[in-house]
Amino acid sequence: MDTSTLKHIPYSVLDLATVLDGYTAADTFKTSLEIAQQSEALGYKRYWFAEHHNMAGVASSATAILIGFIAGGTKSIRVGSGGIMLPNHSPLIVAEQFGTLASLYPNRIDLGLGRAPGTDQVTAMAIRGENFHSAHNFPKDIDRLHQLFSADNAGSKVRAIPGEGLDIPIWVLGSSTDSARLAAEKGLPYAFASHFAPALFEQAVSIYKNNFRPSEFLDKPYVMACVNVVAADTDDQAELLSSSVKRMFLGVITGRRERLKPPVENINSYWDQLEKEAVEQMLYYSFIGSKETIKLNLSAFVSKFGVDEIMSTSHIYDHEAKLYSNKLFASIFE
Repeated sequence: MDTSTLKHIPYSVLDLATVLDGYTAADTFKTSLEIAQQSEALGYKRYWFAEHHNMAGVASSATAILIGFIAGGTKSIRVGSGGIMLPNHSPLIVAEQFGTLASLYPNRIDLGLGRAPGTDQVTAMAIRGENFHSAHNFPKDIDRLHQLFSADNAGSKVRAIPGEGLDIPIWVLGSSTDSARLAAEKGLPYAFASHFAPALFEQAVSIYKNNFRPSEFLDKPYVMACVNVVAADTDDQAELLSSSVKRMFLGVITGRRERLKPPVENINSYWDQLEKEAVEQMLYYSFIGSKETIKLNLSAFVSKFGVDEIMSTSHIYDHEAKLYSNKLFASIFE
């Protein structure tokens, strides 16, 4: 397998602000900043946060605030959302928030947009209230954001100040073929959540590329794939560390969501066969192992799907091990 193609692939980070068992959200934010600063030094292109709510182990609910915190503690890496769940918000508020961020940190802010609520249905109702079905407005709300960011909106009765006239790249995020068609129709870059929804990845990428319409924002398709990464000196060490993320996904499928647990020697004592299969299906696009193992497998992945950028997300309990994994992963692109 030719691994040289990775030299031309940008690599980025998705941070869910994972809260560790025995620690607090405040601890998480400190370690996120350290990882972002390390990522910047290692040549990562972006550092994104994902909006989630009502999850004991995820502290990225106030996504725009975290973006500002990380951007303020770094100098050059792009910082953004992967993503903002647009149906949870008014487009005007999003435009004002990201206009403020882009004014504070010029040419460094990305706005990735998702359609899902980023939580359970009861919490979604609490967030959206009478706008519970606002996901149906997602395509129009993207258009509204573009209008609010446009300099041509200066004559409108409703303006985003700050935000108007600023160059803030908008991405469509997705885990289905619907998002692929939307991104293609609007000529926007497309980020796929292959780190937890691998089933439709290949089909979605094909639909996006085959139906892409060049726009004022993008002249050809651009696909970013998010994948799980656990890197260590040996495959066995990485497998041990990966038991934390496997237990996290087990909590997702069983409804017992907890803070990220330390690694365990025998993961099989925590699940039955059906649960194991469900977790492994969700984690299908995971790159776990030594630098050499991940480089080989990721090269095959990039070659097969023709992705333009890789975004890694790493749920590793030990902070030093997570920093080391981040460093090893960056080194495969050299």
